Amino acid sequence: MKIIVTGTRGIPNVMGGVETHCEELFPRIVSSDGYDVTVIRRSNYVKDSLTEWRGVTLVNVDSPKKKSFEAIIHTFRAINKAKRLGADILHVHAIGPALLVPYARMRGMKVVFTHHGPDYDRDKWGMAAKTILKLGERMGCMFADEVIVISDVIRRLIADKYGRREHVHLIYNGVPQPDFCDYPEYFRELGIKRGRYILGMCRFVPEKRLHDLVEAYIRLRDAHRIPDDIKLVLAGDTDFEDDYSRELKRTACENNVVLTGFVKGRKLHSLLTNALCYSLPSSHEGLPIALLEAMSYRLPVVVSDIPANMEVGLPARCYFRCGDVGQLSERLAAVVNELQKHKDYDMSKYDWHKIAGQVRCVYDSLMSSPSAGNPQP
Repeated sequence: MKIIVTGTRGIPNVMGGVETHCEELFPRIVSSDGYDVTVIRRSNYVKDSLTEWRGVTLVNVDSPKKKSFEAIIHTFRAINKAKRLGADILHVHAIGPALLVPYARMRGMKVVFTHHGPDYDRDKWGMAAKTILKLGERMGCMFADEVIVISDVIRRLIADKYGRREHVHLIYNGVPQPDFCDYPEYFRELGIKRGRYILGMCRFVPEKRLHDLVEAYIRLRDAHRIPDDIKLVLAGDTDFEDDYSRELKRTACENNVVLTGFVKGRKLHSLLTNALCYSLPSSHEGLPIALLEAMSYRLPVVVSDIPANMEVGLPARCYFRCGDVGQLSERLAAVVNELQKHKDYDMSKYDWHKIAGQVRCVYDSLMSSPSAGNPQP
């Protein structure tokens, strides 16, 4: 079975939730006999010369690095490439690329669409872009042979909007087994100490609301409500430098917040192993992999009360009202000053091996059926 994947910037080691999802999922798909997976990458995000990684074939296709156009142009080119490669199934990720699901169907391919969240709710998009993204969601949900959603919040959203939509599969995001480790040289480079920092880990975009986390930290520090040696570490960066990311970095630097840039591997694992707690103040998520990673490392977490975060089912003390910097400060102070630092979470439904099996079942069902539950466009 030949599966071609598009909608991701690429794998491995490319920043983003969809990218992490694909990096974890598809090597596990190909670990079973009978599955040939090719991921089509956006060449401007690729910093390697790989043509294969952990059993997954990698193909680079050019796209303009302009956030308004790159996804749709790349997806159009990727669909044409997938047809030339003889795809049995085209697997499209995210609602922007899903705009071209009808085109892929007209080219004779069976299509699986994974809905990672209503991206039109992201603060960075203007009205025109939001309209296009909503149309992409509609095209994906109405015309894909099979639809996968990563959270029950998204499943309910689809049910409300597209009641007649059949073949919707709830398959959660996952998290790998934690790799507990230390990296003393890296910590000396950053100027931080084990167990003496609050960790924020995500892209530097408005909807993640890292400015709220920075402001909450400044309030706690200036009011001497946390020890003087406690630092805030922001792990991540932005794909497109803009006024928001520049202002965030400026404010962070002026207040001795540690900026690591985009990190993976041992550096990231050491940050997760030794953090005092993790915070995600975002206003929009699908099902945040970064939060699941922090939980897998048994970190106390403080997150906004948006539906995607609430679905994880944390105790009430872990949540604060989205945008309420005062309450975020209170929650962080409580975590920093409590004695019990490590938490036990039930991570069983976020197991990537189980998730890969569920996705393979979707593929198998689609290939064994002459037609799926939705009309041709």
